[in-house]
Amino acid sequence: MRYLSGVSTLEYNAERCTGCGRCTEVCPHQLFSLEGNKAVLSDKDLCMECGACKKNCPAGAIKVQTGVGCAAAVIGSAFRKKGVKAPTCCG
Repeated sequence: MRYLSGVSTLEYNAERCTGCGRCTEVCPHQLFSLEGNKAVLSDKDLCMECGACKKNCPAGAIKVQTGVGCAAAVIGSAFRKKGVKAPTCCG
């Protein structure tokens, strides 16, 4: 699911990538794939900024500011009072 175009904080540095494949295993939206010995980012606008890729990248090739995207909005709404409208970023 595409969220908002051009606003994701996800950054991927292919030069730092060691090709371990952890990002391909942990990304809930499967944004990464392995080609040769490097990860390839398909479409950063599909990122929900959960931070799983960053947390699991031993090479530090991935940066993302967690807590600012759709995932944060959904989690935050779960703790709000009943009757509060859910976020609209996720369709």
